[in-house]
Amino acid sequence: MSRFLFVVPPLTGHVNPTASVGGELLARGHEVAWVGHPGTLAPLLPDNAVVFPAIDDDLESDIRAKRERWLALRGMAVLKFFWEEFLIPLGHAMVPGVSAAVTAFEPDMIVADQQALAGPLVAQHAYLPWATSASTSAELINPLRTMPKVDAWVRDLLHDFAGGDIRFSDRLVLVYSSKALVAGEFGEHVAFVGPALSHRVERVDFPWQRLTGQRRALISLGTLNGPAGERFLGQALDAVADLDLQVIMVAEPRPAPPNVLMLPSVPQLALMPHLDAVITHGGHNTVCEALAHGLPLVVAPIRDDQPTVAAQVVAAGAGVRLTYSRARSADIRSALESVLDEPEYAAAASLVRESFLAAGGAAAAADRLEKVVAG
Repeated sequence: MSRFLFVVPPLTGHVNPTASVGGELLARGHEVAWVGHPGTLAPLLPDNAVVFPAIDDDLESDIRAKRERWLALRGMAVLKFFWEEFLIPLGHAMVPGVSAAVTAFEPDMIVADQQALAGPLVAQHAYLPWATSASTSAELINPLRTMPKVDAWVRDLLHDFAGGDIRFSDRLVLVYSSKALVAGEFGEHVAFVGPALSHRVERVDFPWQRLTGQRRALISLGTLNGPAGERFLGQALDAVADLDLQVIMVAEPRPAPPNVLMLPSVPQLALMPHLDAVITHGGHNTVCEALAHGLPLVVAPIRDDQPTVAAQVVAAGAGVRLTYSRARSADIRSALESVLDEPEYAAAASLVRESFLAAGGAAAAADRLEKVVAG
């Protein structure tokens, strides 16, 4: 049996896939540990999970504050802030904790989220094999390829940090999607394993008794969406007010029509089988969880990888894209009615679901990790 160390940032969507893959490795008898922010990891991992600290509560709070400032930016300022104020500083901050975890746990392999740059850096210094946990597929197609100067600037930052571009391992990249969504040619080391959903822990309560016999839709914009999110949610409430549809909206309490169940958080994965459609900002986890259940989507991307993910959904025929900052209630209603009532959207979502099932999920990811460790 082998020892695997997962290195993750304090972001739920980046931890979730590793929780699933780590759970599969544990079920096979391997030893598994995580290193990151214990407060973020604890609700998402099994009770007996081994966790090493690399981020304390003060740093996690600072990261959340930075991400909130990042949401207010526009244009190239978004990318500049993301790399200079978030990703590179986070990498530096995590190095001591990741190094200490390697010393204490003595892993045979490191599995690093693509935004946890300390993972590959420490792995190289410790002469350990490492794999990338690609929590979003957007960077695989290099969205900066049409902006060579910006691309070169990012590579220079990575060279200063680690002596080279360490975003993706040349041994193994685990991609939690399939080629039904991600176009392009990739090397054998890029493993499209589909969403990793097994072994997941969800500790959020839900009033299941309040679900009605109507069709149901989830509206979720992720954990950070800024003032524009309030505008979008308000328009969405107007859009669904008189529809014969039960809506579960993830938001803080506010006045809502009787057909809307408003909750600050939901057990999203457990809720998926009870839904007919999803309205989302285009977070990779939410999109792939919905498609893994054959659910069509309305996608209103905000920034970061979300426009790329939204484009993947539209190209697959599995949903409708809206302009987040300008979508009005009539637009949201029309898009939602389309994905609910026009069968081609659900049919396309089902095709993506089949590709995900064929990809193998957490079991396929564990297979590939075992092969790397075995040499």
